Amino acid sequence: MSGGSNRNDDAPAGSPDNGDPAGSDTEEPSVEALRRQVEEKYDFDDFGPRDMEQMTPEEWDAAFDPDTWITGPELLDRVEADMKQRVIDRDVFARLERLSDPDRLIAYSDEGYAVVFEDGSVKGEGIVLRDIKPSVALCSMDEYEVPELQQGEVLPHPSEVPEGGGSIGHRMMLFVGVAMAVMGVFSIGAVIVGVSESMLIGTVFGLGFIVVGVVLFIMVANARLSDRFRAEEYRDRLRAVGRGSDERPTVLDELESDGDDATDESGDTPSHGL
Repeated sequence: MSGGSNRNDDAPAGSPDNGDPAGSDTEEPSVEALRRQVEEKYDFDDFGPRDMEQMTPEEWDAAFDPDTWITGPELLDRVEADMKQRVIDRDVFARLERLSDPDRLIAYSDEGYAVVFEDGSVKGEGIVLRDIKPSVALCSMDEYEVPELQQGEVLPHPSEVPEGGGSIGHRMMLFVGVAMAVMGVFSIGAVIVGVSESMLIGTVFGLGFIVVGVVLFIMVANARLSDRFRAEEYRDRLRAVGRGSDERPTVLDELESDGDDATDESGDTPSHGL
């Protein structure tokens, strides 16, 4: 009896002889530990393309439970609401449309397109595809709260885009520039008419005020030109996606005729994994 007891005591801790179920319990704590690390490492309230690129497959599987993913029309509704809010916030530039047969959400711009299907698969190319993938991943999770769906078109009409040249900051800088230039002219004028006791000091201060005023004028003019250029560039992008024009973008016609193709050109369409 004692010999059998000694053999059992000398057996390895993880051997089948001692009936230790440790081998079946080690997996669960490691997943939980990895999940806690992922939650500390990534901010899922501000989850973006760079975070997706940094995530390893193990981190993805630990963070997201595939059994709870949202799919179907509800997923498309959530992605549409999330993307429209990102467009309003100027985080993304894209125009969104819902198409049927099969039901899908299309986002397109002058720099690419993306198509989201009910099963969460995505196909497309360019910046739009990169921007929409995080939204699809987040919106497929029940824990993610999507903003309220904005009805109608969220991109402005080209005629509604302001020039952006009359901000309060520009006006203040212009006012200061005028004041400095006027002070410089008066300082030099005082030297000329003999009011100022020190000709050198008056001339230096006057020229300095005028130089500062001219520099501020140039800065304001450059800022206004830059704002007008950006505004015109934004109008051109709006026209390229059909805003303010009756012409439909070519990419939209191609996507409508290609509705049955639900595979990504690169071969990795599911947004629920890496």
